[in-house]
Amino acid sequence: MPAARWRTADVEAFRGAFRTFLRKEVVPHLVDWEKERRTPREFWRAMGRGGFLCPWLAEEDGGSAAGFGFSVVICEELGRTGFMGLQTGVSVHSDITVPYLDHLGRPEVRGRWLRGCASGEYVAAIGMTEPAVGSDLANLETSAVRDGDDWILNGQKTFISNGIECDLIVVACRTDPGANPAHAGVSLIVVEEGTPGFVKARKLDKMGQHIQDTAEIFFEDCRVPASHMLGEEGRGFRYLMENLQRERLMISIAAQVAAEQILDKTLPYTKERKAFGKSIASFQHNAFKLVERATEVEIGRTFLDALIDAFEAGEDIAKRVSMAKWWLSDLANRVAYDAVQLHGGYGYMGEVAVARDFIDVRAMPIYAGSNEVMKLILARMMGLS
Repeated sequence: MPAARWRTADVEAFRGAFRTFLRKEVVPHLVDWEKERRTPREFWRAMGRGGFLCPWLAEEDGGSAAGFGFSVVICEELGRTGFMGLQTGVSVHSDITVPYLDHLGRPEVRGRWLRGCASGEYVAAIGMTEPAVGSDLANLETSAVRDGDDWILNGQKTFISNGIECDLIVVACRTDPGANPAHAGVSLIVVEEGTPGFVKARKLDKMGQHIQDTAEIFFEDCRVPASHMLGEEGRGFRYLMENLQRERLMISIAAQVAAEQILDKTLPYTKERKAFGKSIASFQHNAFKLVERATEVEIGRTFLDALIDAFEAGEDIAKRVSMAKWWLSDLANRVAYDAVQLHGGYGYMGEVAVARDFIDVRAMPIYAGSNEVMKLILARMMGLS
C-alpha cells in the first residue's frame, strides 16, 4: 500500500522535533495539569516559541506557511500523550478557530490577532453552541444589534472549549432576526478578553478531558467594534458550514489516534496478564475481539490518510468527512470499551490510563455535530431524505 502523500520527509522530521518537545516540556506535567483541571498559559507560550501553534499561517503572520500535514502531526502526537483534552484545546485554537480569523478578519485587526495566536499570547475559542441550540446553527438566539460603529451582543453560549482561558472568541450570532431563511441572519463577530459585558460565567464540570477547560459564557450588552465582524454580515452560517469540514477532519484524526494508542496499550497487557495459567489474549473470545479491533483500526487509518490527502489537494470532502467523523469516533469508543473490559478490574481504576481514555473518547461522537447529525447530513447527500 503506497504511503499517504501528506507524510512527507519534512512532516516526519517535524514529528520528531515535536515529540522531543512534548517529552521534555509537556509530558512530565500532564498528570498535575489534569488534576488541576487546566492547561497553564506557559504551555501555550512554549508551543508558540517552538512554532507548534498555527504552523500553516503565513510567515508575516507568525506562522511557517506549512502544509496541513504539520497540523495533523500536532494533533496526532498530542493525542498519543493519552491526555485528549490537551489535543482538543490546541485543535480548537489552531485549526478550528484561527482559520476564521485568517480568512475573514479585517486588515486593521487581523495581523495583531494572528501573530498573538501563533505566539501563544492569545488563546482562541469559537462560540457556536447555546443552551437550546446544538447542531441547529441556523436558529441561534444570541443577538447582535448595530449601534453606530459598534455591535452590541446579548446572549449565552455553552460547552465552549477554551472558554475560560480564551483571549479571543469567534461568536456566531443573529444580526437579522427577520431573515428568511433564518440562516441568512447569522454573522460572526470576534470578542476580545476584557470587553465589558463579556462574562466567563463558569468552568463546566465535565465527565472527562479535564486538562482542557469548557465554559459557559454570557454576553450582556457587550459592545464590540464593527471591525470585529468576520467577513460579510449575514454570511456567518455559510462560513461555519465551509469551515466545519476542517473541524470534523480534526475530530476524525483525534478519534483515529485515540483508537490506535488505546489498542497499543491494551495488546501488551493482554499478553502479559494471566488467567487460569495462560495469557488472557490467548482465550479465543479475547483474541477474536483484539483481531476485530485491530482490523478496524487499520481500515480507519487507510480511510483517514486518504481523506487528509484529499483535503490537502483542495477537494470537497463534505461527504467523506461526515462519514469519517461518525465512524472513527464510534470506533474509538468501541476500542476503549473493549480495552477496559480486557483490563478487568484494573480497567475501572482511575490511575490506569485506559480508564481515562474510556471517559475522554465519549465526547467525540457528540461535539462538532453529533454522529446522528452526521448521518442526517449523509442521508440528504444520498437522496434518502
